[in-house]
Amino acid sequence: YCSGGELFDRILDRGTYSEKDASLVIRQVLEGVNYLHNNGIVHRDLKPENLLYYSQDDNSKIMISDFGLSKMEDNGIMSTACGTPGYVAPEVLAQKPYSKIVDCWSVGVITYILLCGYPPFYEESETRLFSKIMKAQYEFDSPFWDDISESAKDFIRNMMQKNPKLRCTAEQALRHPWIMGNTARSQDIYHSVSMQIQKNFAKSKWKQAFNATVAINHMKRLHLAHCVKQSQTPPQPPDIKVTSTSSPKAECKNLASDNLEANNGLPSSGHINVPAGPTDVKGQYMSLKVSPREITHAGTLTVVKKSKHVYLSEPANLNGYRPSLSH
Repeated sequence: YCSGGELFDRILDRGTYSEKDASLVIRQVLEGVNYLHNNGIVHRDLKPENLLYYSQDDNSKIMISDFGLSKMEDNGIMSTACGTPGYVAPEVLAQKPYSKIVDCWSVGVITYILLCGYPPFYEESETRLFSKIMKAQYEFDSPFWDDISESAKDFIRNMMQKNPKLRCTAEQALRHPWIMGNTARSQDIYHSVSMQIQKNFAKSKWKQAFNATVAINHMKRLHLAHCVKQSQTPPQPPDIKVTSTSSPKAECKNLASDNLEANNGLPSSGHINVPAGPTDVKGQYMSLKVSPREITHAGTLTVVKKSKHVYLSEPANLNGYRPSLSH
């Protein structure tokens, strides 16, 4: 069990925060990813929400969680387009065969967010978002990046390299000067980063509860409408549960003993995770859309609640996406 809470919560609670703190977090993540890759496991859904602190201690280690989309490597090549929009590598969106190096792209995106508080790719529409990702089109915007070291930017460029053959592996990334602690700055960037995290990733508890209620009522109406359309006596609405995933007893799957999902690495659960609300302008991560027909046959609807903030970036099967760009 992980009782230390989520990465964003820890950053917001600490009061001071620097590049060195971000470097330490990413080094731990890379050590975990390198362990996974050495054992033939690809996570495929790395993002800040899946990085949990083991305990409340200030020096607590970081744990990688949520292996619902993870997969054991067979011949080193995968083809299922899945992951969380905003964190997936260009080759995944391009519907090309890919390897474990997609996890390293995601680590690059996480690093970018940890140093400025907003994502490298943000667009009003999913199509434009995916287009930017496939071009690796991002910037180090002023003034947010003015005080960030060139070494940190170099690390991100190496992790978010469009060509997977030129992208750093986890093992190579661990040897980068910014990760080894030689070049990361100690300057406090808490004010800027915390403001951006709250603006782009966090929603207040009352807003989350309101959206959860709206979602539940909407699903009930869809269920009943479907029954009427089929000229059947409406049965009881599906069982709807509101659960919490960030209590002190929230489960954290250990790197060495995780039970990976079957079904080609895809989730086998019949539950539907309904996001609590839209993100702000920066942090535009599209959640998986579910049709009324799918909802009717879903069985159980789970509305996920988190203790302090709600971070909205839901994983999705991206096989339906058809890129319009030629590569």
